Amino acid sequence: MKKLLSLAMAATLAFSVVACGGTDNTQNNDNAAPEASEDAGSTDAASDAATEGDVSSSYNGVLKVGGIGPTTGGAAVYGKAVMNAANLAVEEINAAGGVNGMELQFQFEDDEHDAEKSVNAYNTLKDWGMQMLMGTVTSTPCTAVVNESAKDNMFHLTPSGSAVESIAQPNAFRVCFSDPNQGAASAQYIGENGIATKVAVIYDSSDVYSSGIYEKFAAESANQGIEIVAQGAFTADNKTDFSQQLQAAKDAGAELVFLPIYYTEASVILKQAAGMNYEPIFFGCDGLDGLLAVEGFDTSLAEGVMLLTPFAADAEDEKTKNFVAAYQAAYGEIPNQFAADAYDAMYIIKAAAEQAGITADMSVSDMCEGMKTAMTQITVDGLTGEGITWDAEGEPSKSPKAVKITDGVYTAM
Repeated sequence: MKKLLSLAMAATLAFSVVACGGTDNTQNNDNAAPEASEDAGSTDAASDAATEGDVSSSYNGVLKVGGIGPTTGGAAVYGKAVMNAANLAVEEINAAGGVNGMELQFQFEDDEHDAEKSVNAYNTLKDWGMQMLMGTVTSTPCTAVVNESAKDNMFHLTPSGSAVESIAQPNAFRVCFSDPNQGAASAQYIGENGIATKVAVIYDSSDVYSSGIYEKFAAESANQGIEIVAQGAFTADNKTDFSQQLQAAKDAGAELVFLPIYYTEASVILKQAAGMNYEPIFFGCDGLDGLLAVEGFDTSLAEGVMLLTPFAADAEDEKTKNFVAAYQAAYGEIPNQFAADAYDAMYIIKAAAEQAGITADMSVSDMCEGMKTAMTQITVDGLTGEGITWDAEGEPSKSPKAVKITDGVYTAM
């Protein structure tokens, strides 16, 4: 979408993938050259045929992958990051020869974090010729779309749809942790590291992402010696004034406030907490990734905020440093966790497609059947985890990490 990376950069950024190689199957370009008379220049006719259609003569067909997520609205930070990182990965993959010799094509549709619009986007991508789906970005839209992709038996890999229901169909897998895993892992991290024993929770009871994380956090807290001294729910219709929830947490002596919510509401909570001189530790999950980019938000209010995440942009490993450098060069900003999830997702699709021997002439359903088996066989070393594997239910296995906002940037803990 921006700058095509060189083959050298592609090689540097390429994943370490442990998987069986794909087959050698190829597909010819279906676009036939127009008939020419004996006198006509057959060379010109052949040239026209070679350049006609979507398939470059250097590839053996096309693999069309669609993407869906919010690029406008309150969750746009997530969708833009996914779209940008996916495009970056596609450029690298194609520069290195594609997927099983096929050119990888990617088209992304905005759903504004709305389930109905997400289904409409899915249908738009089907009209485009989508063969696999990398999306959707947020949980509620993903849950709506996965029911549609299951009807078509289309392979569906969400980078960040974390609700249990988001992959509740046999065609669906995910890159991120599920909500229950995030909730339990957050409680474990707080307990095992002795961060706090008295905790308050502020969550969105109208959102499956938020309520799902909270339920597992509360259950695991009992095993970690954590006392939940206050819990304050809000809904999508009432998310501008959190003074009551914050006062309850303060009065109960909460040392830490757990926020399994999205960054927009979190920015309001942090501002209101500062206004009432309440300074607990604030701890969240991947929904807080994007907090520093909220327009008009005083980022000093986020100092010390912790969040569970599989990716830290300041990590010192070569894979992360190269990805961050390439993303900054292309888009002028530091990538967040959602970008890392999407970048991983594209290379996961490549690894599974090669393991399954996917070719461009296969039906969508046949591709899906091959991908479902391959996903349980591959192991991927990605930005969001090393040695990532998947079970038949679509859940990844990898180790969680945490970051802390220090001096206005996310730093690994």
